[in-house]
Amino acid sequence: MLTAITGLIRKYYSGLTSIFVFIVYLFTLAPSVMEIDAGELAAVQSTLGIAHPTGYPLFTMVGHLLLKIPLPFSTIYKTNLFAAFWCALGIWIIMKSIALFLYKQNFIKESSIKSKQKKNTKQVIFTVIGNSKEYIVHSTICAGLILAFSKTFWDQSTSVEVYSLQIFLIGLIIYITLKTYFSVTNKLTDWCLFGFVLAIGFSNHMTTLLLLPLPAILFFLKEKFTTRSIKKIFFSLSVFIPTIIIIYSYLPIRASQNPIMNWGNPVNLENFLRHVSGKQYHIWLFSSLEAAKKHLGDYLSGFPAESGYIGMIIGIIGIFFSFKKNVKIFSALTVTFVFSVLYPINYDIADLASYFITSYIIFSFFIAFGLFKLIPFLRDKFKKEFPAVVTVISISLIPLILNYADANDSDIHIYEDYTKTILNKADKNSILFSYQWDYFTAAAYYFQNVENYRKDVVVIDKELLRRSWYYNQLKRNHPDLFGNMETDVSNFLTAVKPFERDEQFNSGTIENCYRAVMTNLISTNIDKKSYYIGPELFQNEMQRGEFALPPGYKLVPDLFLFKVSKGNEYVPASDPDFILRFPNKHNHYIDFIENTVGSMLAYRAYYELQFNKPFRAKVYIDKIKKDFPDFQLPADLADK
Repeated sequence: MLTAITGLIRKYYSGLTSIFVFIVYLFTLAPSVMEIDAGELAAVQSTLGIAHPTGYPLFTMVGHLLLKIPLPFSTIYKTNLFAAFWCALGIWIIMKSIALFLYKQNFIKESSIKSKQKKNTKQVIFTVIGNSKEYIVHSTICAGLILAFSKTFWDQSTSVEVYSLQIFLIGLIIYITLKTYFSVTNKLTDWCLFGFVLAIGFSNHMTTLLLLPLPAILFFLKEKFTTRSIKKIFFSLSVFIPTIIIIYSYLPIRASQNPIMNWGNPVNLENFLRHVSGKQYHIWLFSSLEAAKKHLGDYLSGFPAESGYIGMIIGIIGIFFSFKKNVKIFSALTVTFVFSVLYPINYDIADLASYFITSYIIFSFFIAFGLFKLIPFLRDKFKKEFPAVVTVISISLIPLILNYADANDSDIHIYEDYTKTILNKADKNSILFSYQWDYFTAAAYYFQNVENYRKDVVVIDKELLRRSWYYNQLKRNHPDLFGNMETDVSNFLTAVKPFERDEQFNSGTIENCYRAVMTNLISTNIDKKSYYIGPELFQNEMQRGEFALPPGYKLVPDLFLFKVSKGNEYVPASDPDFILRFPNKHNHYIDFIENTVGSMLAYRAYYELQFNKPFRAKVYIDKIKKDFPDFQLPADLADK
């Protein structure tokens, strides 16, 4: 019985390992919406909309189909669950790729060894070969677990994001590349499957580009520069191009139906090319050498802890081992690793960590090579009394233990609580003007459009108001929003069009028209609807004079936002009876919410004191003291 179980484990070790990984991921899965793009992406998948550039059509369509599975969970939990699924499946295919590498690339040369050895040494050679196969299994399992529980990789499994599916696709591209490279048939069609899988990767995320050095190098190492190799490239492209066109055709087709979520409105060729190229983000690409140096420094300083330190140490051993065994394979992996680090560091964005996933996946191959060398060394040192499985378990648990707390999002409800409180406390049919994308506006997309939570409230993103496509989405979802502002909107759209087309434009005209739209959104709606402004506008744009209220209006602190009011009369606000469930771990996103709420409650306390209402002010002060003990309450309020 034990022998049969052991045999099954050895045969299906990659699948069993990925199942174990998935189970662990379930314990750290986020129960609700998370920061940055999670709310938007969950809403796009649910409503079959169009996400921010580059649109992610494959992610959207596959996610929409998966959401049709009748599971007894909320939509947001299901999207998070599928993220864990894709990451675990990615571990499965990456492990299969690692094992294929170890088996094929001269780490076991069974036939050549047997032909060169004398008769009386054959049995010894066979024993070593048999053990080597066992070492490959153990090395692959351990490398897979170290990768699965590394920080950045694990983070992708806890909530909905494009990168979880991308992890699986990266692993799939690597596996198909290796299968084709090691194929003995050498058919013209061998690389056609690679072209198809590569197109699938680019249809999900453009970081597929970071992997290209590996198949390119392996292709020319095998095929050389010949007429036949050129034919194979064309065969591959003949599959790649139609596949990627078919998948990306989702964007204009769906945009023509004017969905709720229609970022970029890629209904025509101009909008389509602007969207899929991510043109609005080009400003952050190769922006400065200083930014690249900073990102490289951050990557290098965080690299040792990424895989619990042990992964880096073993990977360095693997680098030397792979160089000694096969320079060609070493070169292909090394060039790909370096490229997958040096290209992303030139993208100056805050949430850059996910762009380094390809480098961590490539490094896992070096980890496996190092383990392949380390396990037999330990076994020999302990006179074969040291089971290889002990090594696997011990090493694999190090990153799991060290990174569990950072990866654990199972108690994070703060973004849901924060977003729902803002929406719930707003007056009926009111307008909320903010650009807290990472904390509120992206999450509001999900709760309003999927869970139908306070759909009467109009949420306007101040920064998206700079984009021409956004007006189409706002008009579609809120037909009466712009009222008598047709001239203002038309003037802005006319001014911004040459900017979006890379033609000659007048920045002053664009800015003036933009400010007119922001200001008149208040003046044309304030008599019909309550109007709220995010504190970030008050603290930034309004202080710099970039945005002003219409004459006769002022801002009144109202819980998490400022309410626009006319005149100088006292404006009552809701009691601070909200509940925000702050998690055990903190990051700068969670700290932002805590500081913002604490500041707004303090503003409201000052407002109450201004109107000689000390008892009312004490309600807000007591809320700060009770729920935000770390907030630095001003001294004159602390004594109240």
